Amino acid sequence: MDKKNFPIFKNAKFQGSISHGSGSQEKDFIYLDSSATTQKPQVVIDEIKKVYENYNANVFRGLYRISEEATSMYEETRKAVADFINAETSEIIFTKNTTESLNTVVYSFAKSILKKGDNVLLSEMEHHSNIVPWQILQKEIGFNILYLEVDKSGQFTNLDLITQKEPKIVSVVHISNVLGVINDVKKITKMAKDVGSYVIIDGAQAVGHIGVDVKTIDCDFYAFSAHKMMGPTGVGVLYGRKELLDKMEPLYGGGEMILSVSKDSCTFKDAPYKFEAGTPNFVDIIAFRKSIEYINDLGISNIHKYIKDLSTYTHYQLSTLKEVEIYGDSRDTGIISFNISGVHPHDVATFLDEDNIAIRAGHHCAQVLMKKFNVQALSRVSLYIYNDKSDINALVKSLSKIIDYYK
Repeated sequence: MDKKNFPIFKNAKFQGSISHGSGSQEKDFIYLDSSATTQKPQVVIDEIKKVYENYNANVFRGLYRISEEATSMYEETRKAVADFINAETSEIIFTKNTTESLNTVVYSFAKSILKKGDNVLLSEMEHHSNIVPWQILQKEIGFNILYLEVDKSGQFTNLDLITQKEPKIVSVVHISNVLGVINDVKKITKMAKDVGSYVIIDGAQAVGHIGVDVKTIDCDFYAFSAHKMMGPTGVGVLYGRKELLDKMEPLYGGGEMILSVSKDSCTFKDAPYKFEAGTPNFVDIIAFRKSIEYINDLGISNIHKYIKDLSTYTHYQLSTLKEVEIYGDSRDTGIISFNISGVHPHDVATFLDEDNIAIRAGHHCAQVLMKKFNVQALSRVSLYIYNDKSDINALVKSLSKIIDYYK
C-alpha cells in the first residue's frame, strides 16, 4: 500500500516559501483529509477517460451498441456494489452522495410512516446530513427528535433510550467522521428491532475502511458514497430492504423511472429504477466499479489492519506533543481530531498547507458534537492506504514548528 498508483502525489508537489520554516524548497504532497474525500487511483481515472472516449451514450435508452454496452457496465457496477455489502442488486439505488441517499430515506420512507408525537432517535455524533433533513421534516409533522449522548471517549452513554422511548426510527452513523469510533450498529439494530423500530445507517466513513454486511447488521437502509472509497465524486449509494423499497414512493419524477405516462396519471418501474429519475451520472458510476475492484484486490481486512496500525502510530506521535489535545480515543479508523492549545484550527491547517500537508479544520459538519465538547472547531487528520509513517513524522515535525512559532 503506497502512493505510486495515485497520480496526485506526483503532481501536487510545490516550490514555495515556508513562512514558519527555513527557506524555499520542494515539498512532497501529504494528504491527510481522506474523511472528506479519498484520492483516486490511476485505474479509476483511466476508466472515466475510457468511458467518455468509447461508451459515451445514455444508459437504458439507446437501441444501439454503445448505449447497450454502457447500460451493461452501469448494471455491472450495481452488481459489484451489491456483492460488496452483501445485498441484492434490486436493493441498490444510485444517488449523487450520502446526503442525497439519507434525504431519500427521510422523504420517501420516513415521511410516509411518521406522525405527530412519534420518536426519531439520532445521536450527538451525527453529520449534519443525518440531522438537518429530520429537523426540516419535524416542522411539517411534529414528531420528536431524541439523541444518543456521547462521552469524551466517543461512546454512547444512554443506549437504553431505545428501549425506553421505543422510537419509530433509529438513524445513526456507523463510523464518526470526527471521532473515528466504530459504533456497534449490529447491537443497536438488534435493540431497535426488538421494540419495532426501523434502522437507518450512515455508512459514509465505513464502507471503504471495514467490511460491511448489511444482512448481518440487519438494518433497513444503509447510505454511503463512492468518493470516500477511492471512487469518483457525484456517486452515492442507498441500500434499502427490498420490501420497503417496493412500498416507497419515488422522491423525484422524470425520465426513465416510469412505465407509462398519460395526461392524468403515471405508473412507476420497480425498485431500484423508480428512484433513479433522469440521466444518471453513468460515467462515474461505471468507473466506481474500478475502485471496488481495487479494494477487493487489496482486501478490506488488510486495509482495515493497515489503517488501524497507522492510526495507533499517529495517535501516539500526536500525544508526544503536550500542547495537543486529542478528542475521543479511537485508534481503529485513521480519524483523529485534535486541537493545539492557543492556536485556532484554521491557523493550524493554513500553516500545515505551507508545508504541503493537507488536513481538515472546522466543525466537520458536526456542530452538535462540537457543542457537546465545548469547541468551535477541531483539526482533523484522516488516513488512508496511501499514507505511511513518514507522512505522520512530517506532520508532527510541522506541528512542532507551529507550536514553537506561537510560543
